[in-house]
Parts: sequence; C-alpha cells; structure tokens
Amino acid sequence: QVQLVESGGGLVQAGDSLRLSCAASGRTFSRYAMGWFRQAPGKERELIAAIRWSGGSTSYADSVKGRFTISRDNAKNTVYLQMNSLKPEDTAVYYCAQQTVVGKYDYWGQGTQVTVSS
Repeated sequence: QVQLVESGGGLVQAGDSLRLSCAASGRTFSRYAMGWFRQAPGKERELIAAIRWSGGSTSYADSVKGRFTISRDNAKNTVYLQMNSLKPEDTAVYYCAQQTVVGKYDYWGQGTQVTVSS
C-alpha cells in the first residue's frame, strides 16, 4: 500500500522560503512520476509542479514558475518542493501525489498547510 507523508508546512511572511518534503513508501518510488498540488480555500486543487521518475524533467504552473523548484531523491524515496519568494496567494494546503499512469495521480498524501502573511 502506497503511503505519502508531507512535512515542512507552516506560517511564514511574504518573501520567505519554505521547503516541503514528501516521504513515500509502499512501492518502488523511483519508477513513478510525482507531483505537488495545492488547494486554497474556495478553490479547486491545482497541479503546481511535477517531476518525472528520473528527475530529469520537471514542469511548473505559471503561478509558481521561477519561484518554486521540485526535486527528488530516489535513494531516500522523497520528493521536495522548494518555495522561494512566497506570496500571500500561495496560502493553501499542499499535497504530494504519485502517478500510476501518465497524467493520472492515484495516491495522495494528507496535505500540509502553508500560510503566507503579508
């Protein structure tokens, strides 16, 4: 059974940085692409960053491009989201997720709250 556990969220001020981590277990982590999503109050969950199984290819939503960096350490079964220059509009619950097939995320973590004050 796949388990994903996020950590690293918190309350920060605008302009600060945070690094989220997502530890995976349950199947061979290195075989699967991973993504970070977020959901703000009253809004739909959105995919903000994704990384291929090898880590060689990443993609970002326009809203975070240039500020956030997704990375992975397959030896540690962990995916990261480095968030710099945080803005109040980045306030949301952040989730990591694991793909089963291309474009389909079937496994989710419980989420971690990120709150950015102005």
